[in-house]
Amino acid sequence: MLILVINPGSTSTKIAIYDDEKMVFKRNISHSPEQLAPYNDVIEQFEFRKQLIMDVLKEENYNINDFKAIIGRGGLTKPIPGGVYEVNDLMVNDARNAVQKHASNLGCIIAKAIADEVPGCRSFIADPVVVDELNDLARVCGSPLIKRHSIWHALNQKAIARRYARENGKRYEDLNLIVCHLGGGISVASHEKGMAVDVNNALDGEGPFSPERAGTIPAADLVKLCFSGQYTQQQVIKMLNGKGGVTALMGINDMRELERLVAEEHDPKATLVTDAMIYHVSKEIASQSAVLCGKVDAIILTGGIAYWKYVVEEITRRVGFIAPVVAYPGEDEMQALAFNALSAIRGEVEAKQYK
Repeated sequence: MLILVINPGSTSTKIAIYDDEKMVFKRNISHSPEQLAPYNDVIEQFEFRKQLIMDVLKEENYNINDFKAIIGRGGLTKPIPGGVYEVNDLMVNDARNAVQKHASNLGCIIAKAIADEVPGCRSFIADPVVVDELNDLARVCGSPLIKRHSIWHALNQKAIARRYARENGKRYEDLNLIVCHLGGGISVASHEKGMAVDVNNALDGEGPFSPERAGTIPAADLVKLCFSGQYTQQQVIKMLNGKGGVTALMGINDMRELERLVAEEHDPKATLVTDAMIYHVSKEIASQSAVLCGKVDAIILTGGIAYWKYVVEEITRRVGFIAPVVAYPGEDEMQALAFNALSAIRGEVEAKQYK
C-alpha cells in the first residue's frame, strides 16, 4: 500500500514513499535562490514544485497509479481540531488565498493535484500548524480587539505524545502531558486527555524566545518601536519571526554553533543567551502545569534542540519537580504524516471534512 508524503519547506521540498509502515524512499529536493527568484510568493511555486516531484518519481521508476494516498503537510488555513483531513476544494482555496504565504500551504495543494490524476487515490493532511483545541479560558486576553491564536508544532507534538503513550502501555486520550517542541520556533502545549487545550503561538510572538523568534516581549516597548518611524511593518514582523530570538541576540540561528560556543569556547554571551532560553522555556512549561492543575503524567521534550544534552538537563533540573521529563530528540514529520494517512486508509480513524 504505497503512500507518498510531501513536506514543502521554504527552500526545499521533502518527499518520502512508504509501503505500509516501511519507508522505502526519501529525497530532499533543494530549491536554490535562483530557482525561486522568478516567483512573487510561495503559492506561485506550485507547478514548479509539483513537476520536480513528478520528475523524481519517474527517475526512481515509481508509477503514480500505484499510490493509494498522497498526504501533504498542512498549512495556514482556518483553525481546525486535530486529526486527519481529506483534502477538498475549499481547503485548497483557503491555502492558496491565506494571508500568510507559508511553504506548508503547498502541501495540500500538491497532494490533491497529484491524487486527482490517479483513480481511487485519496489526498490528506494531518495535524497542521493551525490545529486549534484551546479551551475557552485560553482564548481570552486583556483586549477585545485581540484574540489568542493557536499556531504550533501540532504534527510532531501529537505524534510524539502518542508514541510516549504507546511505549508506556497507555492511550494518548487518557494522559495529561506537557509537550515542548524545541526547534526554530518553540511551542509548549498542555495535552489534556488527547486535546491540546492551551499552547503558545509559536509563530507570531508568544512564549519563550527561540532560535528565530522573539517570543513574548514587553508590549509597550513594541508599540514604541512600531511608531518610532525607523521600521516598516514588515521589518517589525521579521523581528518577531525570522530574525528574532537567538538570531537577533547572537547573529546565528544554528544551535550547533551556539552549542560549540558554549561548550568549547566558553563564550559568556552565548552561555547567557542559552541559559536565558532554557529559563524562559522552563517558565512556559511550569505555567502550562497550572492549566492541568498540576496533574501532569509527563513532560516531553522534542525537536532538534532536544539533542543538546545540556539544554535537556537544565530544563529537567528546573521542571522535574512537576512530573518526569522525557526527551525524544528530533522530529519525524514524514513518518507521522505517513502513519496518519495509513490509519485513514485502513479505517482505523475517520478522515475529517474541512468546512
